Amino acid sequence: MSTAIYTYEEVAKHNQLKDAWVVIASKVYDITGFLDEHPGGEEIIFENAGGDATEDFLDIGHSEDALKILKSKYIGDMDPSSKPLSKKATKPTETVKKSQGHPTFALFLAVFCLIVGYFVLND
Repeated sequence: MSTAIYTYEEVAKHNQLKDAWVVIASKVYDITGFLDEHPGGEEIIFENAGGDATEDFLDIGHSEDALKILKSKYIGDMDPSSKPLSKKATKPTETVKKSQGHPTFALFLAVFCLIVGYFVLND
């Protein structure tokens, strides 16, 4: 079985939440199913969807388990004659919603602290 060869233009087309590829060290990985499983959050990994994530991946210093998971996502190699595209050209076409704290909890906590404070001070 021969290894699939991709260009940066082909990889750049896979920059969506339901279709996300990255390049790491001239190898192409389909990370689509892994976005929501990533321990560092899907935002950080999705930032590189459709582009070269080599520098960001190496800067983190991943564990042996992470390297095994990465290996399982491998789909092919980069065409050595293909040149990387600019970050703007590979920018993901969607955004990942960042989790937000629930405002009701903050209100509850503030009211609880006021009630406890009232009883402690008026004891």
